[in-house]
Amino acid sequence: MKKILVTGANGQLGSELKELSSHYSQLEWVFADRSLLDLSDLESISNVLDQIQPQIILNCAGYTAVDKAELETELADILNHQAVAVIAQWTATHDCRLVHISTDYVFDGSSSTPLIEEAVTGPINAYGQTKLAGERACMHENPNAIIIRTSWVYSQFGANFVKTMCQLLQERDRLNVVNDQIGSPTYAADLAETILKIITHSHWQAGIYHYSNEGEISWYEFALAIQEIGGFDCQIIGIPSADYPTPARRPKYSLLDKSKIATTFGVVVPGYRESLERCMAVLNREP
Repeated sequence: MKKILVTGANGQLGSELKELSSHYSQLEWVFADRSLLDLSDLESISNVLDQIQPQIILNCAGYTAVDKAELETELADILNHQAVAVIAQWTATHDCRLVHISTDYVFDGSSSTPLIEEAVTGPINAYGQTKLAGERACMHENPNAIIIRTSWVYSQFGANFVKTMCQLLQERDRLNVVNDQIGSPTYAADLAETILKIITHSHWQAGIYHYSNEGEISWYEFALAIQEIGGFDCQIIGIPSADYPTPARRPKYSLLDKSKIATTFGVVVPGYRESLERCMAVLNREP
């Protein structure tokens, strides 16, 4: 029985993997939060991995507070880059497979066509810079790793755009949402299923892959879809990013091309609307 270690167990993706794990009883699961595996303590990582002895690591942990990363760049670099290097090095020397989660923020947002895996990177904020450094360290230490870049992640778990919008659309009469950042959201449950498909696939194909749901929308259009599905009565106004300044700059365009992951592993990528409806149905069932 293969032992799977999931880091970032309490995050959106880690939580969705935990939900699905019961359907994969042929695998032995270890879900590690910060109390079991503290990635900010670089010296301890290898020792903990030695104790667990996983055959596959799904590295879903990381520093994800994009705006805060502008101030806490050192901590973001430890979690998103240096810890990844240590994990990748351990997996390379222990015949352990590694799936590492990265982000669309490794790109500068200047493209106007869906981004393929080989597209030129150029992060425009500290978060993206630390994640790109993590990707490079991962592939340097373990060329047999799989990296999955994803975007605009939401879920029934944790804090995210969908849950925030559902709350604000009930509380307010009008809401401003940025309309000039283009991409596609990712339902973490879909990404979790994709990861499980990859690690149980007959063929392991190392490299970088892109995954999000299908569709090309702005945050404003995403908010409109949430409003329509939820039946909320609130006026949503599209505004330019310039009218909503944030400490960290966001890429204007970060739509990911998913054809490589679909072709390599036979992954079917759902449309964003279908996945959003499924997530909101789950949220509505919660007490």
